[in-house]
Amino acid sequence: MTTSVLFVCLGNICRSPTAHGVFEKRVLEAGLSDRILIDSAATAAFHVGNPPDPRTVRAAAVRGYDLSQQISRQVKPEDFYRFDFILPMDRMNLGNLKALQPKDFSGHLGLFMDFSKQRQYSQVPDPYSDGPEGFELVLNLVEDAAQGLLEHICREKLQVATHAT
Repeated sequence: MTTSVLFVCLGNICRSPTAHGVFEKRVLEAGLSDRILIDSAATAAFHVGNPPDPRTVRAAAVRGYDLSQQISRQVKPEDFYRFDFILPMDRMNLGNLKALQPKDFSGHLGLFMDFSKQRQYSQVPDPYSDGPEGFELVLNLVEDAAQGLLEHICREKLQVATHAT
């Protein structure tokens, strides 16, 4: 059984590529790359075809995450049939996705931060207009939520045990 996850933000150059890269590494380390498929996308077409923001790439690389293979793309209607989990970074993008959601979508559409153990942030803030501290905050939040998501998928979908990292 394969589970598929799509991370979504506005431009697919900061938050969703970070979530994609962090979760991809967690899945690889758990030995589940053949059972969990991961992608990311944007609700807007601003940066389609571009790599992640260089500041995002740098911040992620410092923590050992490789975002170099990612290219921004926009959410497509067929994504609702390809992905079991569609996880936007904030309520605005959740609203955008709900407007696109087909009536027969049977997957999970909800905020990525719902899987976080911390409760201070319910959304991943957009670091695009921030300094380096904004990108560090995104990584901190994403690492926490990625671990919670992996534990949820393993428990609920794959019926395998995980060990917190």
